[in-house]
Amino acid sequence: MRPYQGHRSGSWRVDETYVRVGGTWKYLFRAVDKHARLISFVLSDRQNSNASHRFLRKAINAMSGYPPSSITADKLASYPKAILRPQNEGHLGHHVKHRTSKYLNDITDADHVALKRVIRPTHGFQTMKPAAATLKGFEIMRMIRRIQRERQATGDIRLTNQLLGIAG
Repeated sequence: MRPYQGHRSGSWRVDETYVRVGGTWKYLFRAVDKHARLISFVLSDRQNSNASHRFLRKAINAMSGYPPSSITADKLASYPKAILRPQNEGHLGHHVKHRTSKYLNDITDADHVALKRVIRPTHGFQTMKPAAATLKGFEIMRMIRRIQRERQATGDIRLTNQLLGIAG
C-alpha cells in the first residue's frame, strides 16, 4: 500500500493508545505523518523505552525512503531514549528533532479515535498475534479508503475544471 500513498512528510507524530487483548489493556504505538498517513504501528505489552525503541526502529525501516526530519511525541519519558538509540546506532540522522507538543499530536489522537471506532465492534482481542494481524488489516483498509477519497477528490476537481473550461 505504501507506494500508492504518495509523497510522505518528514514530520512524524508518534503516540500510543490502549487496546484490550485477552481482558487486559495493551499499548498500541502508532506513527503518522503530518497529513495523518500511517507510518507504522506496534502492539506491545509494555510502555517502556525498549518498546518505544522497537516501535521507532520498525517505523524507520518501513519508511527508509522517507526519513523523518522531526518526531513529535507526547511527554512520555521513554521517547527521548528511544529516539537517541537509533541515532547512536546510525539508523536515524542526528539532525532529526524531537519535539514534545500536545497540540501537534492532535492528529494522532484523532486518528486513534477513528481506529478505535473500527476496533470497538470486535469487543477486544483474545491474544496478541491475532490482534496484531487484525489491526494490520484494519490499517490497510483505512489506507485504501483514504487513497480512494484522495483520488476521488482529485477526479472531482479535474471534472469541475473541465466543466468550467479551466485548463488543468
